Amino acid sequence: MRTHYCGQVTAAQLDQTVRLFGWVNTRRDHGGVIFIDLRDRAGIVQVVCNPSRTEAFAAAERVRSEYVLAVTGRVIRREPGLVNPKLATGEVEVVAETLEVLNASAPPPFQLDDANLSESVRLAHRVIDLRRREMQRNLLLRYRVAMAVRRYFDAHGFVDIETPMLTRSTPEGARDYLVPSRLNPGEFYALPQSPQLFKQLLMVAGFDRYYQITKCFRDEDLRADRQPEFTQIDVETSFLTEEEIRAIMEGMVRAVFKECLDVDLPAPFPVMRYADAMRDYGSDKPDLRVPLKLTELTDVMRGVEFKVFAGPAGTPGGRVAGLLVPRGGELTRGEIDAYGELVAVYGAKGLAYIKFNEVARGREGMQSPIVKNLTDAALAAIVERSGARDGDLMFFGAGPAQVVNDALGALRQRIGHEKGHAEGGWRPLWVVDFPLFEYDEADRRWVAMHHPFTSPKDGHEAYLESDPGRALAKAYDVVLNGWEIGGGSVRIHRAEVQSQVFRALAIGPEEASRKFGFLLEALQYGAPPHGGVAFGLDRIVTMMAGAESIRDVIAFPKTQKGQCLLTHAPSPVDERQLRELHIRLRTETKS
Repeated sequence: MRTHYCGQVTAAQLDQTVRLFGWVNTRRDHGGVIFIDLRDRAGIVQVVCNPSRTEAFAAAERVRSEYVLAVTGRVIRREPGLVNPKLATGEVEVVAETLEVLNASAPPPFQLDDANLSESVRLAHRVIDLRRREMQRNLLLRYRVAMAVRRYFDAHGFVDIETPMLTRSTPEGARDYLVPSRLNPGEFYALPQSPQLFKQLLMVAGFDRYYQITKCFRDEDLRADRQPEFTQIDVETSFLTEEEIRAIMEGMVRAVFKECLDVDLPAPFPVMRYADAMRDYGSDKPDLRVPLKLTELTDVMRGVEFKVFAGPAGTPGGRVAGLLVPRGGELTRGEIDAYGELVAVYGAKGLAYIKFNEVARGREGMQSPIVKNLTDAALAAIVERSGARDGDLMFFGAGPAQVVNDALGALRQRIGHEKGHAEGGWRPLWVVDFPLFEYDEADRRWVAMHHPFTSPKDGHEAYLESDPGRALAKAYDVVLNGWEIGGGSVRIHRAEVQSQVFRALAIGPEEASRKFGFLLEALQYGAPPHGGVAFGLDRIVTMMAGAESIRDVIAFPKTQKGQCLLTHAPSPVDERQLRELHIRLRTETKS
């Protein structure tokens, strides 16, 4: 029976006999005395094996890295010059009385302290990778975060209710993962993209405070903060206003950061309108650690002869904006070109700039090929609105508003962190008043920015048919250091408003019944006012751990191609399984 974890043996156990289990992290033979660093999930302790303990010493001579041991020994204090301040156990060591090899190990595929491991090697040997201190710390942090979430919601009267993993396919913005039904040939289940519809049904059923930490699935292109299966903290409430819902949810975020990191986040979180976020930061999830803001110049450029600016400025949906970089005049030509390559990724066709050498001299104190194309009034407006000073530089974006926002928003983030403008710490934010709809140019129709059950703001029902683009939603995202960690909305609970939204989305009664019939029917039976939030647990833990990718906080993640390098999933299945599911694979023929 274990008495202590390795990482818990400290001076408090001096002269006690302890029983430890763990893996050999390192073994060192110092001329007749063998030292073993024994590791478990709590940490490392040094075990000393003396020749006077014949059997223990003989066993210690055979052990190698990653052998599994059981050790019984007495805790003593290390000699003063041998204390290791880097370890929690560094003041003490365990003198082995017995040492048993519980299992040998083949040579591991890599050293656990190798800092240059490729991710593909780590994922292919994930079991060994998970033994690394960093990975153990990340997963234990994930556990503590999940427990803190559960304690918070339990204390606030929320009930943990599971919802189905096999459900019907409904449009939620990404491809569904489909599961064929053997008992119902030709029909399919879908894995849930979120429990959205079921949690609304639970509100109608009278469970006024629900939460769940659950798996969700989306068949979409992957990147560092996406996985085909991800974990969501899903929450729904009844009879609360938008402001009351936000207060409970930010309380949860504060409680988790305090309990798990001993960090005090601000109370309350600042609130920013979506329109202001896009105007000032070019993003609906701005990183407030970067104080740089965009300068709006669309109106200024409508009258200039420079068509690169005047064209977008005079086009509906166009925008011209600038990003002032303090001391940006120090940027090299190579750095400016590299920033041009960055904005090109977002569709920008170029990156114009002006260096402000001597602001007081007007155009004569400015350095740029575009200065000659702009009027004195336009140049004066640029300086006045941005607050440009000698030595600063402004980058410009011109084109469709989305391209300008995406490009300058990314540029602002990159420059802010690369050039020392970013502050430290944690900067949470609520972004509110999102548009209810966005226009899909390809389909030439309005689509829901969030989902079709998001409630319009009070009084905006009048715009649903006359001017859908003007309608705002009771929707809200919680942002932290430039990452959206959660989002939600107040839902529609009245049939007449839901019908208006469906008409604005060009969803007729038959289509609505086919896609959402079970929810629409339930909403007829006394649906309460309700709303909720979904948080990305993977993202939250990634930020708290300081990890580069959510794959570093998930035990067995997939690659960017959706593959598990450990189990080699996905994989082919045999013909018999396909026949049972009434599926035949189509063979592509070469022409």
